[in-house]
Amino acid sequence: MAGYSAQAGVLVVEWVQGSTLTEQDVRQEANLPRIARACAQLHAGPRFVNDFDMFDIQRRYLEVVLEHGFRLPDHYLEFMPVVARMQAALAVRPVPTVPCNNDLLPANLIDDGDRIWLIDFEYSGNNDPYFELGNIWSESDLDLGQLERLVAAYAGRDSPARVARARLLGLMSKYGWTLWASIQDGVSNLDFDFWSWGMEKYLRAVAEFDGPDLAGLMKAVQYDD
Repeated sequence: MAGYSAQAGVLVVEWVQGSTLTEQDVRQEANLPRIARACAQLHAGPRFVNDFDMFDIQRRYLEVVLEHGFRLPDHYLEFMPVVARMQAALAVRPVPTVPCNNDLLPANLIDDGDRIWLIDFEYSGNNDPYFELGNIWSESDLDLGQLERLVAAYAGRDSPARVARARLLGLMSKYGWTLWASIQDGVSNLDFDFWSWGMEKYLRAVAEFDGPDLAGLMKAVQYDD
């Protein structure tokens, strides 16, 4: 059973009996196609009311951080020109947006023994489907081979261009969520180290910005394979 009150702004969904996945669970080879199927089912569904674009969200987060004087990681702004080039490269062959969860960390995946359920739609919105896959790659720290198999299971075939798209959007995920952590570090009363959480993502993003693959990914994403 499920219910929604537009007046109260509350959505109640049915209870799912199952196990919450961990990073280790997501990395299991048998689970990658199951996760891909769950994403494909969501992406084939009716569109959401809102859109989600991490490039736009990152810029809004940055405005908040700068306006309120929240902590900003060292050299963060130096990567903004690279981000602009990434966005331009992705726009050469745009992919139609689909309804996405946009926050598929392992804890938002539940295995009932038969299928994988996606939960927590706080950040849901219509988005590039390869952001979803790139975000899963980022949140569970999959290796490149696992990302390739996740993309192949989703797309139905191997596709270097789509893997490149997922990698670039996964990088943007880490770069953008870093600022979410900065904002939470500045305003949240929760007993949680948001800054360290965000810095872990940022340092992995920096390694990709400075790594040898970025230029090739921006080329690969512009070609159809």
